[in-house]
Amino acid sequence: MAQITVKDLMAESGVAFGTSGARGTVAAMTDRVCYGYTRGFLSYLAGLGEFAAGGRVALAGDLRPSSPRILAACARAVRDQGGVPVFCGYVPTPALALFSFAEGIPSLMVTGSHIPADRNGIKFYRPSGEVLKTDEAGMAAQPVTSPDGTFTAAGMLAEAETLPPVTDVEAAYVQRYIDHFGAGSLSGKRIGIYQHSAVGRDLLARIVRELGAEIALLGRSDSFIPVDTEAIRDEDVVLARDWASSGTFDAIVSTDGDSDRPLLADEHGTWLRGDVLGILSAARVGATKVVTPVSSNTALELSGRFPRCRRTRIGSPYVIAAMREEQAAPSDVVCGYEANGGFLLGSDITGANGTTTAALETRDAVLPILLVLTAPGGSVSEQLASLPQRFTFSDRLKEFPPTLGQRLFTMLQAGSREEQLALQTRLFGAFAGEAALIDATDGVRATFSTGEIIHLRGSGNAPELRCYTEADSEDRAAALNRDALGSVKAALGIAGE
Repeated sequence: MAQITVKDLMAESGVAFGTSGARGTVAAMTDRVCYGYTRGFLSYLAGLGEFAAGGRVALAGDLRPSSPRILAACARAVRDQGGVPVFCGYVPTPALALFSFAEGIPSLMVTGSHIPADRNGIKFYRPSGEVLKTDEAGMAAQPVTSPDGTFTAAGMLAEAETLPPVTDVEAAYVQRYIDHFGAGSLSGKRIGIYQHSAVGRDLLARIVRELGAEIALLGRSDSFIPVDTEAIRDEDVVLARDWASSGTFDAIVSTDGDSDRPLLADEHGTWLRGDVLGILSAARVGATKVVTPVSSNTALELSGRFPRCRRTRIGSPYVIAAMREEQAAPSDVVCGYEANGGFLLGSDITGANGTTTAALETRDAVLPILLVLTAPGGSVSEQLASLPQRFTFSDRLKEFPPTLGQRLFTMLQAGSREEQLALQTRLFGAFAGEAALIDATDGVRATFSTGEIIHLRGSGNAPELRCYTEADSEDRAAALNRDALGSVKAALGIAGE
């Protein structure tokens, strides 16, 4: 039998842990690599007493062309580890999590979220919650064996693996929202459902319809579209405004590929930023403690709506870890959200007719959408206008290799804090003013004397440089982002527009 550690597989394949599980190119994510990750995951859980031979493991996937193959490799790994694979179909990540947490069993989701279809990933869940960053070293150290002849020379399964019949996890996920909001809570509203290739596109439509809204299905695609809720594509901006121009929609809603991150456009077809949606959602659940990454809009603190706000590194594992630390008193209502809109509920909350909606410590797209659509505070645009007017914008440099990122951040973080501020001023001062503060929680986030913010960070999921900017107007935040990325390219000698 062949043996290798997960760490060795990572080095050999280049498929490494990102901000949310393992991510890599489809070519690199061979059956052997996915099998190894899965067996390492279960071996790690066995050491914690959270998995044993005969135990069930839930699996699901998104609609990428590569997901069925990877799911098959993961199912084979479950069987070879002595487990029983439970195939939950092609469903939203939070639907899988809701089921596996309720059953107290491990699970994994095959998804690359918003990244292009030539990439994919695996997100792992322990029986009680996401695999966090503190779990990764333990997983990586696990030795993995495979029976001789399991794989071809190309690293693919030598014999086909058939997934078991689908176990329904959709009904419980739908009922969660019907119970919380109550039948008829969306009556009188007309909602557009931008479906594209999101795995939860039909479930989202079903939930909104069962809550009483009239729906219109929009933009369904048979091929995978990498919709990123944090860096919304220009074509999606145009689509929403065109759809809204009819004047018949109260809102347009959508999600990313694995349907754990929301998109919500107001009645004018303007997409809300995920971190602004998070503020409105946190207020609706009566949050006393809110956790969000450092990149999120500062309107959170400026709103004065929450007794405690805490900032973390970017990624749901960091948000979840901090949320757990904030759980102190039974009266606390703890939640978290990310700039991409994913909303994490850390406390049980009360719904319609006194029902209890259980905490769900993983990103969810449906809850924040419905919290805003059912709010008594007026239209979506009116709710948005009630917040301090701070605007964020994000964009990225694609195909930005790690070596270039190391060069950039070595430059930005060299020397004393005064020297770092002086460099920020030299790079960005012509259009942003003098650098006043630097936050190195995750990447480099500079606040300038104008109150504007430029935040640079390497993506944990793809070879990209992320740029987040914040200003007092939407146009200004976008212009600041464009100028900041232009200055970075000039400083690194990168050609092109």
